Amino acid sequence: MTETKDTTKDKKLGLSRPGKLELNKTVEKGQVRQSFSHGRSKMVTVEVRKKRTYERDSGGHMAEVRENLVEEALAEATFAEPAPTPAPVEEVSPASNLTNEERAARVKALEGAKVASEKAAAEARLEAERKAREPAPEPEPAPAPAPKAEPKAEAEQKVVAPQNVPAPPSDDAERRPRPKKGVKVDVKKQQTQPSRRGEPRRRSAGKLTISEALEEQEGRQRSLASVKRQRDREREKMMEVRSAGKKVIREVIIPEAITVQELANRMAERAVDVIKSLMKMDLMVTPTQTIDADTAELVVEEFGHKYKRVAEADVEIGLRGQDDDEGALETRAPVVTIMGHVDHGKTSLLDALRETDVAGHEAGGITQHIGAYQVTMPSGAKISFLDTPGHAAFSEMRSRGAQVTDIVVLCVAADDGIMPQTVEAIRHAQAAEVPIIVAINKIDRPDADANRVRTDLLQHNIQVEEVGGDVLAIEVSATEKINLDKLEEAILLQAELLDLKANPARPAEGVVVESKVEQGRGSVATVLVQRGTLRVGDIFVAGKEWGRVRAMFNAHGEGLEEAGPSVPVEILGLGGTPNAGDEVSAVEDEGRAREVGEFRLRREKAASTAASARGTLEQMFERIKEGEAETLPVVIKADVHGSVEAIVGALDKLGTDEVKVQVLHSAVGGINESDVTLARASNAPIIGFNVRANPQARELANRDNVEIRYYSIIYNLTDDLKQVLSGMLAPEIRETYLGNAQIREVFNITKVGKVAGCMVTEGQVKRGARVRLIRDDVVIHEGELSQLRRFKDEVKEVKDGTECGMAFANYQDIQPGDMIECFDVEEVARQL
Repeated sequence: MTETKDTTKDKKLGLSRPGKLELNKTVEKGQVRQSFSHGRSKMVTVEVRKKRTYERDSGGHMAEVRENLVEEALAEATFAEPAPTPAPVEEVSPASNLTNEERAARVKALEGAKVASEKAAAEARLEAERKAREPAPEPEPAPAPAPKAEPKAEAEQKVVAPQNVPAPPSDDAERRPRPKKGVKVDVKKQQTQPSRRGEPRRRSAGKLTISEALEEQEGRQRSLASVKRQRDREREKMMEVRSAGKKVIREVIIPEAITVQELANRMAERAVDVIKSLMKMDLMVTPTQTIDADTAELVVEEFGHKYKRVAEADVEIGLRGQDDDEGALETRAPVVTIMGHVDHGKTSLLDALRETDVAGHEAGGITQHIGAYQVTMPSGAKISFLDTPGHAAFSEMRSRGAQVTDIVVLCVAADDGIMPQTVEAIRHAQAAEVPIIVAINKIDRPDADANRVRTDLLQHNIQVEEVGGDVLAIEVSATEKINLDKLEEAILLQAELLDLKANPARPAEGVVVESKVEQGRGSVATVLVQRGTLRVGDIFVAGKEWGRVRAMFNAHGEGLEEAGPSVPVEILGLGGTPNAGDEVSAVEDEGRAREVGEFRLRREKAASTAASARGTLEQMFERIKEGEAETLPVVIKADVHGSVEAIVGALDKLGTDEVKVQVLHSAVGGINESDVTLARASNAPIIGFNVRANPQARELANRDNVEIRYYSIIYNLTDDLKQVLSGMLAPEIRETYLGNAQIREVFNITKVGKVAGCMVTEGQVKRGARVRLIRDDVVIHEGELSQLRRFKDEVKEVKDGTECGMAFANYQDIQPGDMIECFDVEEVARQL
């Protein structure tokens, strides 16, 4: 197949009648150099499309319409580099085939281009003069651009170049280095470089001036090394300014003890300089070593700072707010604590007031925790109740309940009367100086005697109204709900006399009634708010623990957003389990809370360390005098802190000079693996009170043979440990007198030694029994009989009035006339 040349593209088209004919757009190609950062460039091919229009002229021939002649001339003048001096104008006669309109348009375009070129030249001249004032080295001369061929579109019809119209820059001109800032530019030399019209333009609009070239040079991206050098120069300048400036004098707070590094930080000095200062004082220290306040004071003075001595306990100053004004106080509900002997109906009485059933869920029917509830009476009045245990081991709980209460309700059973814990409760209430209301319970019993109770109370300085005193005594029955309304009236009347008020519009303050650890909830504290209002989200400190209130619940498990004065609530959000009785205070931020908590923790550790050191010395002296005491190590885990406190106190009372219980570890929560590991190392049993061991701890205990005992009633626990301690006691030695014998003669027998010929004067003598050798009424030997003979025969015993021969085991110093006392020894187990 042969290829045929398409000649239709070069053939001119024509019209048979007058009209406009638009040809397809022609395309002109050119190359433009693009500049990038760091001096990189690239040649890019650019296509320029133009549109040509033809119409009949005056002679009837088709001719190209050049309506945009003026715009092209202006564009060429604008894009050209301005020249300082005008170039000679080439005179060309107009074409003979132009019409009058075309000639007028061309002349007008030439005049406009001349004005534009003169204006551009003037601007370039002013810019060059300004740059010439700045001294700078001359730039290297740029190579002359190579001439290019004229585009095909311009070859058909040439236009005379107007005067002072420079040509557009060529590609070679773009390769020349751009002038840098501060360098003198020879504008004339640049403009005299040869250039040709019709070359591809790099810019679509605007003219390139020296200012634009300098701005483009400055807009390039800086290298990382340049940025680093600039930062180093700025840093050096700042150091010079600091060294030249005055020394900043600071007020340094000095506590009782401070580390060298912390002291340097507070003075804003280097730790090395502080160590050098201390070395001048003959103190060789390290940055982490602690120095006392006096030494720190000398160092601060040497560095020229001011010091302020503070005690470590000053962190607690201001933790409890100031006293409230009388105008801000509002009436609050009374806090009532029910106290009395065990099994006198305290919890049942509270159940009757609350119409709940708490006593039925108590282990063994006794209360072992402090319960806190707020009850709304039928009259609408609110009363906050605290239910305390009555067992002897919970003395600390009763004391704590009496300290945080407003009124004490002393519950006394009408059939039992005054009992030991009743007397103890009376003493706690009198020590706390709180009013007492006597509730004589169980009056429905047949053997109830309320008058006997009133009479017995007189022995403890409690005079009820019936005997001329001022103490209210109400006869009630918790099971039959008799006279509960009278007890309520008595409580409200006493509260009205006390005029109980508090300011709810202040940060909350209160006391921890009880604390425990619950799975899924963490540490939970029962807090009785005394002043202010505690809200969800508040930051608070409880003893050595602190946290943020994540949630609050009342005794019914209902969520609360805030709790005012006299409201007991359960709080979640503690970092650890506080002790029952710890004070609770809301603080402004976490920093203050953490500071107070850390100080209290350090204080508690120091106190425990000092106590253990004293105990060690006492034990050492005790061992010297009486010998080493037997100890029973135990690990105690309970559900609440109050139970831990009660168990440890009860076990301490069980100890004697010979045996005692050593509590290795006591805490709130379930039994874990670390408890088993500790117990295994000390061969100690683990006591779990209302808690259980997790599966890992049980498996580890079975493998290591560690005993875990579970209890839910405290007196069962104390009874078992009492038996264990009793078994550890040394048995009691009892002597049973058998008889006496007198030595009449002493015989020396070969291979046997000395044998005493004796006469039994009293009782009897047995072989294997213990004997004492008495000479001049002084015991000179105590041992056993090795031989007992009657004539030549071995016998077991010899009675009164009979002669016999005796030999002592490992003893030969016997003389005639010595007395021999024979007795039996019996060991009897002792009880605590």
